[in-house]
Formats: sequence, structure tokens, C-alpha cells
Amino acid sequence: QVQLVESGGGLVQPGGSLRLSCAASGSIFSINDMGWYRQAPGKQRELVATITSGGSTNYVESVKGRFTISRDNAKKTVYLQMNSLKPEDTAVYYCTANIITFKIVFKQEDYWGQGTQVTVSS
Repeated sequence: QVQLVESGGGLVQPGGSLRLSCAASGSIFSINDMGWYRQAPGKQRELVATITSGGSTNYVESVKGRFTISRDNAKKTVYLQMNSLKPEDTAVYYCTANIITFKIVFKQEDYWGQGTQVTVSS
């Protein structure tokens, strides 16, 4: 019923920029926190950034000053602007959102996007 569709990944040179988007669709009552995770080969999944429904943000230390998470509530979309990219940022990036739905009853669940590959290389 609810889907998160990601876009914006790709290949970029060190120092370059990418903007990831993640749009939620379906029978959505409201969206609470949204965020971005990433997972590199051979490494554990890492929480990169989060944003609350009110716009408060948090970042993992390694991306502070380089990445910016934002959201457009009208479009039900979360973004991750990534600047000054480094090879260590290479990973599959997943968006996530805690979403309340209502059909017969209210449900509060975490949803995940399909993942988008970000590769930082010369």
C-alpha cells in the first residue's frame, strides 16, 4: 500500500555532489521521522541522517557539514543533498520513513526504499 521510491544515485567524482530523493506514496495519514541509511560492501548499515516531521535534523559525524537532509511534506518527499563527496561515501543508500496509515485501523510502521547506488570514484 505504501511505497518509498528513491532516485538520484549515480557515479560522481570525489568532491562532487549528488541529490537523492525519496517519495512516499499510498494511503498515508501522516509521516513521522524520515531518514537515510547507507551500507557499503563488507560494512554494517549506518544511519546517515534523520529529520523529524517538524524539521529537526541529526547527522552521523562523518557527514556533518557536507550533507543536508530536508523534506517537503506536501510532496511527501525526503531529500539528501550530498556535497564534497568522498570515496568513503560509496554505498547503497536507503531512505526510510515512519508512517501512519489508516484504512480500518491506524497503523504505525517503518517503510524502506529500494536503495540507490552512490559511487564516488575517479
